[in-house]
Amino acid sequence: MSSTFLYIILAILVFEYILERILAYLNSTYWSDHLPKELIGIYDEEKYKKSMAYEKQKQKFGLVVNTLTFLAMLVVLTLGGFGWLDHFIRNYTENPFLMALLFFGMLGLVSSILSIPFELYHVFVLEEKFGFNRTTPKTFILDKIKGLVIGAIIGGGLLLLIIYIYLSTGNYFWIIAWVVIACFMIFMTMFYSNLIVPLFNKQKPLEPGTLRVAIEAFAIKVGFKLKNIYVIDGSKRSKRANAYFTGLGMKKRIVLYDTLITDHTTEELVAVLAHEIGHYKKKHTTLSIILSLLQTGLMLFILSLFIRRESPLSQMLCQSLSGFAGIGIKQSFHMGILAFGLLYSPLSLILGILLNMLSRANEYQADRYAGLKYNPESLQNALKKLSVNNLSNLRPHPVYVFFYYSHPSLLQRLSALEKLKEQ
Repeated sequence: MSSTFLYIILAILVFEYILERILAYLNSTYWSDHLPKELIGIYDEEKYKKSMAYEKQKQKFGLVVNTLTFLAMLVVLTLGGFGWLDHFIRNYTENPFLMALLFFGMLGLVSSILSIPFELYHVFVLEEKFGFNRTTPKTFILDKIKGLVIGAIIGGGLLLLIIYIYLSTGNYFWIIAWVVIACFMIFMTMFYSNLIVPLFNKQKPLEPGTLRVAIEAFAIKVGFKLKNIYVIDGSKRSKRANAYFTGLGMKKRIVLYDTLITDHTTEELVAVLAHEIGHYKKKHTTLSIILSLLQTGLMLFILSLFIRRESPLSQMLCQSLSGFAGIGIKQSFHMGILAFGLLYSPLSLILGILLNMLSRANEYQADRYAGLKYNPESLQNALKKLSVNNLSNLRPHPVYVFFYYSHPSLLQRLSALEKLKEQ
């Protein structure tokens, strides 16, 4: 039976790799060497060719990374690499807490080290070539160190807590674990910008002036209580622009990238903020949190069925990670959760597609809100400018959009706003 789980995991990996390649190919069939007529007025000929060159190089880079990752996973799984690591750790400790920390810590560290060459190429070659990168080597190194430390503290702490719950409560551990993780997710939603973001970026209140007056006037007009408007130094790492809404209740805040302010007019910026406020007014933020919590609960419930202590199913699941090497693997939480994560991948893909569908519908609603409450043309101009400045692919294949896009394509959003203007 353990070999059956192994074959299923290998089949899932092969399926996902082939699916990625098919979707990438379909997307490439919509590329053109000349400016398509539907993009006239958005891109000029030279800028469009640059965006296509960027898209092609991104795809080549993605092909290399995905293929190497796929092959590495096949080798590790078939040769029982995870089993060997488990045996190595058991030579030093049988404590379930230490075993899990060492197991996932070593996997995370090795994965992080192996990814560095690809990250360096992406940031300092690919992004640099097309004029996006502003990251210095010092910033890159500090980001990696901070990321590893924060991941170890938060991830390690949660892991230890969940293992404790698992060992203490038995088969229904998932309920208590769900409550703990839910509290953590809500806490991070409220305080992420206060606790984590300052470790990487500087945030400062938007200075008094025309833009702040315009944003506050709009917020008052639509009955949106807004005290926290911040500017983040996104230009520290990239020329890309963005804005986002975060937090709940009194902790909610709107954050603007400094690059967004530099590249857009006051009317365009207010339109972008109107879109973000639209998400809040339409309860999209609350709905997103609820759905994330439900998805987490579902995952934990299914996990609990697979890793019941001393159950034959749990033992076979762990043994599947011995590959074809025939290594004897003892049942443990860390091995069980790793194997389950690989088996859970198809369901995660399906849930991701459904959530993307909902997200795209929410984006249309937020666009409509901004168009009705402020100005559809200003939002159109902002969306065009954002897409062009980011060299976005404005003609993605519909199937590619269906699988991967959390937002409608630019042309779809512009069309919806155009219909709104005609009403």
